[in-house]
Amino acid sequence: MSRYFTRDHEWIEFDGDVGTVGITDYAQSQLGDITFIELPAPGSTVGQGDSVSVVDSVKAASDVYTPVSGEVVEVNEALGDAPETVNTDATRGGWLFKVRLSDPDELEALMDEAAYSAYVAEL
Repeated sequence: MSRYFTRDHEWIEFDGDVGTVGITDYAQSQLGDITFIELPAPGSTVGQGDSVSVVDSVKAASDVYTPVSGEVVEVNEALGDAPETVNTDATRGGWLFKVRLSDPDELEALMDEAAYSAYVAEL
């Protein structure tokens, strides 16, 4: 599976034309203890860069932007009862939503893991 990253610290990993989206470990560490996550509605259509979710923490509320355009096909309902999963497992169990990609060309605007690691190192 291919994983891509945004400058806003979201990741997306594809299985076919469906991408699983979450925030990076760097993002969760900057937010601190996560207390609530507002997820997008399944079936909603989203555009690349749209704010589609909000992560609340003890430090701040932070928008989550979708890395690609498409249709939200699933959300991680388990985060309703356990939002702290994003703190402990941001890149696996702490995923936020899944989106069916509508424009593969949008992937060109995203970073691979090496580029994202270099980006974070400069922050």
